Amino acid sequence: MLKHRGFPGRLPGTDFQFTIRRPNKGGVTPLTARERYADRRPPDRRADAGFIKAIVENFGTEPFERGNLDAGRLSWFFGREIIAAEDPFDPESYDALLVLNEDLARANFPDAFAEDDWS
Repeated sequence: MLKHRGFPGRLPGTDFQFTIRRPNKGGVTPLTARERYADRRPPDRRADAGFIKAIVENFGTEPFERGNLDAGRLSWFFGREIIAAEDPFDPESYDALLVLNEDLARANFPDAFAEDDWS
């Protein structure tokens, strides 16, 4: 499992996890698209925005390996702002390649792109 050095482990000052420390002994947690409802709590929305900002800062629009990124956090964006970068895609692989769907991410999280210079 690739460990993304420099990627924040969690949203600063909270317990919202962005990465995992070690592979799951019971098997890889599969990525599944989760529905984000409009009535999410403000702390959850901040965590969402912080995670997308970290993706933008670390990977931009280039494909990236799932590695030690938290499956639960990725699943909130999977199929929308973060999509599979390979076909066939294995949702149960730490080596799976993902990519940011820049257009949708910009529309839903404009603050994550406020200071970008990579596009």
